[in-house]
Amino acid sequence: MAGGGILGGPVDGPRRLEARYPDVEAGVGLAVAHRSSGFRGTVVRINTTEVEIAGETGLRRVFPTSPGGFSVDGVACNLVRPAPRTATRTPARTPSGSRAVARTGARVARAARIVVEGLHDAELIEKVWGDDLRVEGIVVERLDGIDHLVDYVGEFGPGAKRRLGVLVDHLVAGSKEQRIARGVSGPHVLVTGTPYVDVWAAIRPAIAGLERWPEVPKGTPWKEGVCAALGVSEARQFWRDLLDQVRSYTDLETPMVRAVEQLIDFVAASP
Repeated sequence: MAGGGILGGPVDGPRRLEARYPDVEAGVGLAVAHRSSGFRGTVVRINTTEVEIAGETGLRRVFPTSPGGFSVDGVACNLVRPAPRTATRTPARTPSGSRAVARTGARVARAARIVVEGLHDAELIEKVWGDDLRVEGIVVERLDGIDHLVDYVGEFGPGAKRRLGVLVDHLVAGSKEQRIARGVSGPHVLVTGTPYVDVWAAIRPAIAGLERWPEVPKGTPWKEGVCAALGVSEARQFWRDLLDQVRSYTDLETPMVRAVEQLIDFVAASP
């Protein structure tokens, strides 16, 4: 028989008692009182059969989760385990600051390219923007020197579907790099760069525990001068250690970040 009357609900004792009291989720730290003993405290743990409560003095006691055996804020209740919560996760970010995209397989590389002067430039870009480049299907190649840029552009044959982005060190007014950049720039070729003589200097010196990068005498190769000033005997290992400390775009100087992101946007717009 459904509805009212004595046969309208649970017949057995415990189930009938449970129906009389509201369920309260006993999360850790909930203030409760055990009704029959008067013991008061906060919930430490709970399972389907018992609950552990820590009293004000630190004493812990374990009680069965009997129907109506506890009170919360003076109201008799059934203590129950908290329902599982669905975690709200903050979208993951790549080292470049972009929202991480779930990988669905490698994207076919575009005909468009980004080229850089040397190995260290390429490694730094991979460390910070590698995820973005793979999502966009952009390949980074190295020139092994700005002097090879004109020949590279001629062989590459930039076009509407073959955009070329070029990252150049020491792109400042009156420099050799600026003159070469002007000679190859066009509607399908974008040259960006930084004012730094070497890509090492595009990394914030604080990453290496320095207030600033050492001054290098004119005519001395920048890497060699820096290593000499810092007492570093192995430049290759110094670079590996330095690169390892780079965690995200925030570890790089702003001109470097701006230059690379302009190139990625330019090349990614290629059909």
